[in-house]
Amino acid sequence: MLTALAFAMVVAFMVLIMTRRMSPLIALILIPIAFGLIGGFAPRSLGVMMLEGIRNLAPTGVMLMFAILYFGIMIDAGLFEPFVRRVVALVHGDPMKIVVGTAVLALLVSLDGDGSTTYMITVAAMLPLYQRLGIRRLVLACVAMLASGVMNILPWGGPTARAASALGIDTGQIFIPMVPALIAGSIWVLFAAYRFGVHERRRLADRAADPGESAGDAEAEIEHADDVRRPRHLRINALLTGALLVALVWAVLPLPVLFMVAFAIAIMINYPSLAEQKLRINAHAGNILAVVGLIFAAGIFTGILSGTKMVDAMANSVVGIVPHALGPYLATVTAVLSVPFTFFISNDAFYFGVLPILAKAGAAYGITAAEMGRASIVGQPVHLLSPLVPSTYLLVGLVEVDFDAHQRFTLKWALISVLVLLGVGLITTAIPLVSRSVLG
Repeated sequence: MLTALAFAMVVAFMVLIMTRRMSPLIALILIPIAFGLIGGFAPRSLGVMMLEGIRNLAPTGVMLMFAILYFGIMIDAGLFEPFVRRVVALVHGDPMKIVVGTAVLALLVSLDGDGSTTYMITVAAMLPLYQRLGIRRLVLACVAMLASGVMNILPWGGPTARAASALGIDTGQIFIPMVPALIAGSIWVLFAAYRFGVHERRRLADRAADPGESAGDAEAEIEHADDVRRPRHLRINALLTGALLVALVWAVLPLPVLFMVAFAIAIMINYPSLAEQKLRINAHAGNILAVVGLIFAAGIFTGILSGTKMVDAMANSVVGIVPHALGPYLATVTAVLSVPFTFFISNDAFYFGVLPILAKAGAAYGITAAEMGRASIVGQPVHLLSPLVPSTYLLVGLVEVDFDAHQRFTLKWALISVLVLLGVGLITTAIPLVSRSVLG
């Protein structure tokens, strides 16, 4: 009975989100409560479960809130502006340099963990050059998405935070062992951009262009309002960001604390007056509310799923289905399954509805929750091609290409990105090929 109820809850959650009959925020709150009541659990006991789930996710919510604020302040202050201008200056005139420069720029801007920001800045800076020289705009869309897909596994990005929230662990446990895979994925994006650029250079070899005028047009496209820029603080902002990244990798303090401290320092340096601080915080409040609200709503879902023992019942049924010979390889299986799962269903449905079941099954074979979490994020480069991802519509709209043409052009390159992340994860044992309990 409990197993059937649990699977029915997950199916209802997925269907309502996929058919857009209910937003993920509302579904995460109402669906588990409804099924908890159907299962005969008292409202008071469900309330205790929900509070426990929210309490477990509080650190992740705090980390995301202040990470968004910190990188928002850095972008507002113009930390990335010199990099944008330098890239534009270096790549003008040569299609190969332009495409590689696109990858560099997209990788840098993707540090804020927001795909929409990456697409807006990258397209604004580079599209005039593509149009001037006749480089295919599909290449621009592909390179920007490949960069965003790899960088999407950052701890303040959605997938890693969702995986950590669903599994009740710290985001650092998932992300830090995946740093080598992230570096390898970034190198792969640069190599893919180089291949695209060489092909475009050959294709356009017989065409002439005015690189000086092209660069000027591009620079005109990336002008921003000067009232929030702080060019005099570029050096200290860069030092602060570098120190923050080092502290994150070395886990000097818990991630939420690091971002809280870094944000407080950043906003005091760049916007010392209370009026300026209020304006900057208000500018990012909408994005913060959407992300953090979702995280706390997930606390209700995971709290009820765990407190009612539904997750245990589901995991036991999955363990019964998985062949014993395949069980020790469940981390690798999860990595492979993350590709179709995150494409055909939303990240919310996969990480909050499916991953906890797989993690519980993996635990029966000695695979840790952190290992399963790492495996679950490698499918993100393909996930961004899903029609369920709003930022992808923004990208194809800005570049003015057809959605289906973008999917066909980018899919194989995104699949290779997945293989790079998974391959390096297996080599570094961040993702175990086989359970250590079997090897032991």
